[in-house]
Amino acid sequence: MISLHASRDPTGKLNPEPWLEDERTVAVMRALKSGGADVRYVGGCVRDAIAKRPINDIDIGTPESPDVVTRRLTAAGIKAVPTGVEHGTVTAVTDGKSYEITTLRQDVETDGRRAVIAYTDDWIVDSSRRDFTINALSATQSGDVYDYHDGISDLAHGRIRFIGRAEDRVQEDYLRILRYFRFFAHFGRPPYDDAAFNACRKYAEHLSTISAERIRHELLRTLAANEPEDAFIMMRDAHVLEAILPEATEIGTLRAAAWLASRGVIIDGLRPHPLRRLGAVLSPNCDGIGVAGRLKLSRKEANRLIAMKKFAPLFVVPEAIGNVQSRIQKLGNEAVADALILAWAARLADQAKLPHDETVLRRETLEMAFAWTPPELPIGGDDVKARGIPTGPEVGTLLRKVEDWWTDGGFNADREACLKQLDDIIADKGNEDK
Repeated sequence: MISLHASRDPTGKLNPEPWLEDERTVAVMRALKSGGADVRYVGGCVRDAIAKRPINDIDIGTPESPDVVTRRLTAAGIKAVPTGVEHGTVTAVTDGKSYEITTLRQDVETDGRRAVIAYTDDWIVDSSRRDFTINALSATQSGDVYDYHDGISDLAHGRIRFIGRAEDRVQEDYLRILRYFRFFAHFGRPPYDDAAFNACRKYAEHLSTISAERIRHELLRTLAANEPEDAFIMMRDAHVLEAILPEATEIGTLRAAAWLASRGVIIDGLRPHPLRRLGAVLSPNCDGIGVAGRLKLSRKEANRLIAMKKFAPLFVVPEAIGNVQSRIQKLGNEAVADALILAWAARLADQAKLPHDETVLRRETLEMAFAWTPPELPIGGDDVKARGIPTGPEVGTLLRKVEDWWTDGGFNADREACLKQLDDIIADKGNEDK
């Protein structure tokens, strides 16, 4: 696994960047280096800096133990949180910003899900336990980059390669199968690495041992890539979708949905969203309920996925796109926007070039879904109770009936007309009860 040709000398230099010069970052590094340890930035922040991408999280590696790390941070007045001490990780928190600090490690034993680790002071040994070459980069505070596995070249050429023998790395942790496709979606370019792909395909059935939470995390992060569809084609061909998301049959719709939200149309409020892309890739016959449960989506996420799958068919046929304001009033802006995008993407997957009039209609309707704010019903619960209706569920039921009438009429009825409609509904109900 450890390259016999790995140089211990730096092989590159990070450009000066705001995150490197941030006072909080400098303070954390100063505290960690106070005993003379070789402390470096590791993993994603180094990779993303070289790739000229936004830096979200800053991870730091050190040869010193979590106990020593905690003492050094505390002595510098920086809060130390034992977020993963069993794995060698302490989180430094200063002025609202967090830094994950992990002691250099090596794997002693693995079982496909978790590893038994031992600490080390050897940067090459630590880098060799990481999954991909592009994730094994490290850099000093002054920006000197250490690349023991040719990760810089792989990053430049869009190669996603496991460190060492691909099959061995996958068997150490089967989650790496999903991580492979996630990193390919974000950083990879064809052709894919045969050894990596074949290892993922060979062990895809073992994804059943991975928790739903970890699968959801990787899946949604894959869908957050600018163009996730190629990774999904690879996942399909490697039988990975069969193992974790057999409902994901509409890769053409996913491609169109990703294109629409990122480049196809420029509309205020329209942003790529992984949950919407999840809805796009699911079969038209899938209502989202089973997927939401299996992936253990939050209640909010589940409701959004189910709503877009339910309402998208309303807008597939262009002739059905009408009375959108009424639909927004009843369903909400987000549900209508999601459904419109999924329907538009499905049409593009079926017919790459749509008639000009249809394109204009879909764009204008989508703009309305993001921009239009529904007016408030001119009457409220007090008006219902003033007519002798006691506080309770019936008040809401009557208001909804008036609101449906008011919405279907294009929101034109004023307060007096709404009150008359309320009186008529109450009277009709009284006649029915006799």
